[in-house]
Amino acid sequence: MAETAVVSIDHRRAGEAAFADLVAHELAGAYRTAALILGDPTEAEDATQDALVRAWQGWDRLRDQERAGAWFGRILVNVCRDRLRARRTGGVRWLAIDLPAEVAADPGEREALWQALGDLSPEHRIVIILRYYLDLPLEAIAERTSAPLGTVKSRLHHALAAVRAAYEARERLTGATR
Repeated sequence: MAETAVVSIDHRRAGEAAFADLVAHELAGAYRTAALILGDPTEAEDATQDALVRAWQGWDRLRDQERAGAWFGRILVNVCRDRLRARRTGGVRWLAIDLPAEVAADPGEREALWQALGDLSPEHRIVIILRYYLDLPLEAIAERTSAPLGTVKSRLHHALAAVRAAYEARERLTGATR
């Protein structure tokens, strides 16, 4: 009986240590990802914490510890998606993040980019952020979003078309006002 209790305690401690390793490796990147998707630093902190709580609650159901990062990434994306859907209205306060030099140098370009991203649906915004900011391959995006690869490709195509259309509309407006 005592031996079973010791094994149980050792197993729990090992699980806690493995979870602590996951947090150490994923926390900063998770916050950045949430901040990019949500566009609000406070909400990103809350989403990251919510994702960590969900991960902790489901930790003993994780079958493959080697895939814990991808598993946690999927939880985080789902939390962010839920938050985006819940707030459907209201603006987005984008963070000062690293941008391509040509966009970062021009405040008008930066604002146009954030406006275009803010106007996207949650699913489209998520694939743009995961693909072009986090540089994830399409297969990894499919895994994190729990969507088929074809759906990810379609969402990315439509998201890019929407961003492109927003830029073209902005160019027409700024060209007309000159």
